[in-house]
Amino acid sequence: MESYPAVTDGDSTKHQERHYYLLSELQTLVKDLPSSFQQRLSYSTLGDLALALIDGTVYEIVQGLLDIQHLTEKNLYNQRQKLHCEHQALKQDLVRKHKDALQSCKSHNLALLKSNQQAEQEALEIRVREEQRMMDKKIVAEMDQKVIDQQNTLEKAGVPGFYITTNPQELTMQMNLLELILKLQQKESQSGII
Repeated sequence: MESYPAVTDGDSTKHQERHYYLLSELQTLVKDLPSSFQQRLSYSTLGDLALALIDGTVYEIVQGLLDIQHLTEKNLYNQRQKLHCEHQALKQDLVRKHKDALQSCKSHNLALLKSNQQAEQEALEIRVREEQRMMDKKIVAEMDQKVIDQQNTLEKAGVPGFYITTNPQELTMQMNLLELILKLQQKESQSGII
């Protein structure tokens, strides 16, 4: 059977002082939020959030999630840029091909060549639009999945207000809670508390 160190009165006093400090800071930070969200953040919710923040683990989790999100965003941006560059190269190659064909074309075939070139140009534009649309859908799906992963992680970490949802009002509330956590973390790190 494992034994756990006894909680001394000094530890519980420090714990309680930290809880009150965090709660007070959260109450101050909430005042910067829109009033509609202030009303939804009860004293009880802020108290539970302060409890979740006591040991600093949630700060580390949030920072890790932010790092993952930034890497994902950068990766998706780079993928989209790569696709854009590929499309630009395809367009330039087609323009060059058409220019060469026009220079070597006999005058009696000119109308047919221009018609074929127009069709090729339109087909390429359709392909480019479709590939961009598919890439954008992929990006949105990946970012939506990141949000779900973040919600799930924070819910499992016991952070109040976090659960998997796609409700825009709830997502905004969760973003406001994250903002509170990040501001409090920043304040504590600047003051040397953490």
